[in-house]
Amino acid sequence: MTETIRGVRTLLDRLYLASGVVAALFLIAILALIVLQMIARWSGEVFPGAPDYAGYCMAAASFFAFAHALNRGSHIRVSILLNAVSERGRRLLETWCFLIGTSLAWYFSYYACKAVYWSWKFKDISQGQDATPLWIPQMSMVIGSIIFAIALTDHLVHVLVSGDHRIESEIVEQSHGE
Repeated sequence: MTETIRGVRTLLDRLYLASGVVAALFLIAILALIVLQMIARWSGEVFPGAPDYAGYCMAAASFFAFAHALNRGSHIRVSILLNAVSERGRRLLETWCFLIGTSLAWYFSYYACKAVYWSWKFKDISQGQDATPLWIPQMSMVIGSIIFAIALTDHLVHVLVSGDHRIESEIVEQSHGE
């Protein structure tokens, strides 16, 4: 049983890390698009759709970064209240917060999937020069939001089982007002 749990833990940690790597790759893609657009302008050429593609990459980078950022303590957490209550109160508050966050993340993921489905079904295209089928860039929103929902569920289960979250403490420690 513990071997299975370790395997799942390793798989989830790798998923969150891979999600962060994909987010970083999308940020590099934004840089490349900006540089290519600058070169195109300097050479008198036109790179149609470059701002649209950069926007798609920015959205993808954001959604893929959510789970990785959560595990690294990069999301905003208000720790003043958590530090002022007892251990039991802290566990209840963290359970409540992760429960609300998990519920909202799965709710968002569900409707993101529906939006992509309808964009695909209606053959919806972007309004920019690129005329990209919208379901293609929207897929990054779906994948990123599902990975984020999995991460929040992971933390909720961990709080329920062990009483503590798995968020790394580097940045969390800084918010304790020491």
